Amino acid sequence: MKQSLSVGIDIGSSMTRVVVTESVAPDGGHPRIIAVGTAETRGMRHGYVVNRDDATMSLVAALRDAERELGTRIKSAAIAISGIGLQSVYSTGSAIASRADGIISKLDIEKAIQDAEGQIDLKNKAILHAFPVVFKVDGKELPTRPDGMQGLRLEVKTLFVTCFQQHLDDILAVVSDAGVKVINFTATPIATQKLLLTDLQRNFGCALIDIGAETVSLSVYENNTLTTLHVFGIGSLDITKDIALGLRITPEEAESIKLGTVSFQSVPKKKLDEIIEARLSDIFELIDKFLRKIGRSGLLPSGAIIIGGGSLSSMIEPVAKTMLKIPVRLGHVDIPSTKSPIKDPRFLLAYAIATNNVEQQGNKQRIRSSAPGSDEGFIAVIKDFFKQLMP
Repeated sequence: MKQSLSVGIDIGSSMTRVVVTESVAPDGGHPRIIAVGTAETRGMRHGYVVNRDDATMSLVAALRDAERELGTRIKSAAIAISGIGLQSVYSTGSAIASRADGIISKLDIEKAIQDAEGQIDLKNKAILHAFPVVFKVDGKELPTRPDGMQGLRLEVKTLFVTCFQQHLDDILAVVSDAGVKVINFTATPIATQKLLLTDLQRNFGCALIDIGAETVSLSVYENNTLTTLHVFGIGSLDITKDIALGLRITPEEAESIKLGTVSFQSVPKKKLDEIIEARLSDIFELIDKFLRKIGRSGLLPSGAIIIGGGSLSSMIEPVAKTMLKIPVRLGHVDIPSTKSPIKDPRFLLAYAIATNNVEQQGNKQRIRSSAPGSDEGFIAVIKDFFKQLMP
């Protein structure tokens, strides 16, 4: 495959999607999609691999679909890491300035971050990303990065995004079994934020909510950085199940009605709306409870941006506004394509993964050794950290 192309893979609980894009957009905007592939996912549950062979076959089918349109084999790709095991954790580490003149160096920052990593429980966990939150030099908080400043003691408060090591290994194995080399991975709750959020939204405070088939992910941004991440074990398929049970119809019919692909002539619309509203209320009640837990319920001026296949419901905005009590809008990007723009939000994650070149460079070493405590894994985290510090 030509080096000028990028590939993103999203192995969701219901569908597997492959997106092939240009590495660089000719007009300086977003890269265009060249080919896409889709297949029904088997062997996955709540973002986890439960049957490796079935999950591999699903990915192979999506890859072949994309390759037919592309006209060549796909040999490498970036992938999304999802699942209810994703979580974020804060840790603070410190280091003493190593230079005789007291000037803080990048080596000192690395030592402080390594100390922060050592403070968290990484049993059965792998670090996917690390984000700087607060720097202090001799007890004074800084508004910028500390390298080049003079001081004795450096403190770094870091937000680590982790997942289960076994889960990461299983996903990597599925992609490898499909004959594709993984060059990068990104946690799904933060993969799309560069396409959907403005600097103003990230600075004032906002929530990005991704409603998938079996999970709902929440990532909160303030002061232009990620402040928390959480995944709930509920999704849009729960709405489908409720419709099927409430109206005594098949799951296939319920899904079609939920998406509005069939008419309401034979379905009592009032009852349907009540079913959908009840489940959406459950979803946003969980989100609001978590926001209350972190002290941010009703306190995000830029509101909530909702994406994912579950965002296609016409009732999503009014229910979210009522439950969250903040501004709400649907996240939308007309994904550029060599044909016509793709408006389906379900392709957004795979597209974001394909075009996420910053994390792509930072994660390459971690693919080879992502075990907790490994030197290569730590070096990759440091690289991610410094990329966050770039102006």
